[in-house]
Amino acid sequence: MDEYESVLLVKNEVFVYRIPPRTTNRGYRAADWNLGTPDWTGRMRLVNRKQECIVKLEDKTTGELFAKCPIDKYPGVAIEPVTDSSRYFVLRIQDEGGRSAFIGVGFGDRSDSFDLNVALQDHFKWIKKEEEAEKEKEEGKPSLDLGFKEGETIKINMKITKKEGQDATSRPKPKAPAGGGLGLLPPPPGGVKLAPPPGGAGAATSSPTATPSASSNADLLGGLVGPPSSSAAPQAAGNAESWGDFTSAAPKPPPPASNSASGGSGGSGWVTF
Repeated sequence: MDEYESVLLVKNEVFVYRIPPRTTNRGYRAADWNLGTPDWTGRMRLVNRKQECIVKLEDKTTGELFAKCPIDKYPGVAIEPVTDSSRYFVLRIQDEGGRSAFIGVGFGDRSDSFDLNVALQDHFKWIKKEEEAEKEKEEGKPSLDLGFKEGETIKINMKITKKEGQDATSRPKPKAPAGGGLGLLPPPPGGVKLAPPPGGAGAATSSPTATPSASSNADLLGGLVGPPSSSAAPQAAGNAESWGDFTSAAPKPPPPASNSASGGSGGSGWVTF
C-alpha cells in the first residue's frame, strides 16, 4: 500500500539562488546573493508523509520536481533563516542518492515567509504530542483509587441559614386580582369623620324664625277655604277696569254661521269650517 501525503502549505511563487559557501559561523546573509536575478522560479509545497516533513520545489506548469528538502526538526540544519531578512531561507536539498547541497530561497511577500514558519512550527508541535501520547500508552498511566476503604466514613456539616431580609412571620403580599385590574385599597384605620353640614339640628333650634304651630296652620287654612267676603266682587270689577286697555285689543269672536252655510239643512246646527 502506497503511503499518502498531506499538503501543509502551498506557495505558487518562490525564488531559488545559488549561494556561496559560508566562511564563518555568523550565519547566511541574503545581501551576499544576487537577489535581482534568481537562478530558478517555481512553486513550493510543504507536505507531510508518515511524520516526515518535506519541502518540494516544483515547476509551476508541469509539476515536475526540481529539488526536495527533508526536514527532521525546526529550526535546524535542514532549513535556516538568514540573518539580515525575514523573507529568505537556506535549504539543504537532497537527491535520491543521498547527496546534499545548500541553496537559497526567497519570497516576494513577507506574509509568505510568515506562513512557512507557522506551518513548520505547528507540524512539529503535533509530532511531539503524538510521541508523548504513544509513550503514555506504552508505560501505562497509574489509575487513581478514589473509593472508600473498609471502615472509612466522611462527615458533612450543612448549615442552612435564612436569606437576608427574609422573615418567617412576615405577612404574604396581597395578590393582584385575576382580571388584571387594580384592586380596591382597604380603608384607613380609624375611619374618617366628616364635619356636620351648616344649618343642622343645632342651628334649627337656635333660629329666631320658628315654624308656625299646628293651630296657626289650621287658622290659616280655614281662612282660605271659607266663604268669600262681600268685598271680592268690587275687587274683581276693579281688576277688570285695570285690564280694559288690554281686553279692547283682543280679537273679536267670529259671527255665528247662517243656515245657508250649513249646506241647506236648516236647523241642524252643523257649521261648515
